[in-house]
Formats: sequence, C-alpha cells, structure tokens
Amino acid sequence: MTTRRPTTELTRALRGLEDDDASVRLRAALALGTTPDVGCVDTLVQRCASEPEFFVRDALTWALTRHPASVTLPRLVRELRSERARARSQALHTLSKIGDRRAWPALTRALLADADDEVARSAWRAAVVLVPEGEEPDLAAALATQLGRGGRETRLSLSRALVTLGEAAVPALRAAAVAADAEVRAHALATERLLRDPDAGFAFAIEEAKRVVALGDLGQAGRQGRQDPPDQRGQRGQRDQRGREGG
Repeated sequence: MTTRRPTTELTRALRGLEDDDASVRLRAALALGTTPDVGCVDTLVQRCASEPEFFVRDALTWALTRHPASVTLPRLVRELRSERARARSQALHTLSKIGDRRAWPALTRALLADADDEVARSAWRAAVVLVPEGEEPDLAAALATQLGRGGRETRLSLSRALVTLGEAAVPALRAAAVAADAEVRAHALATERLLRDPDAGFAFAIEEAKRVVALGDLGQAGRQGRQDPPDQRGQRGQRDQRGREGG
C-alpha cells in the first residue's frame, strides 16, 4: 500500500538519489521503495534514465514496482519514446518486472528492433512477459526478424526470449532456418535446439548449428555443380583442334 511519509524523510531520500556516492543512492532507492509514496514516482523514473550503476538502477526498478501500476505505467510508457537509450531500456526492464499486460500495446516493433542492443534486449524480455494469450506466434515472427543480430550476449538474449514462447516460436524458427543469411540460419537452428533440449548450452548449440549450416552450404554447392557441368565434349574438341594446329 502507498503511504505518505513525513516531508523531511521524503526530501532526504530524494536528495540521496543525487548523491555522488553510489551506496548513498542505493540506500535512498531502497528507502523510497520500502515506504512508497506516489509523489516520488516521477523522480524515480527520471533517475532510472541517468543512473550509471546497474545495482542502483535495479533498486530503482524495485522501488517503482512497489508503487501502484496505475501510477507507474503511464510514466514508464512515456519513457519508451525517449531519445535516450538508457531511459527506454530501463523503462522496458521495469515494465517486465511489473508484469502488467496493459503495457503490451506500447511494445512496438520499432522497440523490438531498436538500433541499441540493450534496448532491444530489454524489449524482448518485456515482450515475452507481457504478450497476451494467443499473440505469441505473431511475437515470435517479429522476434525472428532479429535472428543473427549482434554478438553472443545479444543472440543469447533473443534465443531465450524465443524459447520462452515455446512451440509458438517453432514456425518462425523453421522459416528462418532456410533464410539466405547463414548467420540467421545458424541462430535459428541453435535456438530450436535449445527449445528442444534446454540443457544444451548456447555455445554448443550455436557451434553445432554452424556446422549444420556449413555442411548444408557445401551440399548445396555440390548439387549446383552437378546441375551445371562443364561441356566436356567442347573442351576435348578444343584440345584436339589445338593439337592438330600445333602438329
């Protein structure tokens, strides 16, 4: 329940969020979550967008989850349109922790494909938490457009999101497994492997998928070679003609 604290205590905590010492900011965030006050929500959201320390941002998120969703959701959704990547990323992270599906319409395809990897990863995690029942296949199709993107951590985050969707992700993964891009194919195969065998490590799954893709490419190249053989008779004829001309 949200309560109203004495002004001096509230003021002290809000000032603590601006302190140069990260430990002071952490204690302030924890205090604001321990005894919630709706008057702090705007400040907490704003601080999320600028806080450099991960553990403090996590405390800020926790503090926001302690406030009514009816108050926090509109402010967090507004942050998703911010030009600051950290603001978008942290708002998405907080929405995933609150878990209120009323935020679902705000998770646009633009956020799922955000140019900033951390924002995109936060969007993927939030999406699989907030997706309404029945919309999982459409979400999987949107997520599959990002297969092959970024480095190991980004790809692992995407795979985890798709695995969370379960069988709803299979059609999108199988479509991506025959894509023109070899990186996309390997990532799709590795993700489906993780879906079928959660105990398989991501590194093992991706290396196995790359081998499958490489062998498939070699096989395809071999088939193409058989389909378009050189004109052996023409080559022999040219050699015979050169031999007669040189004799």
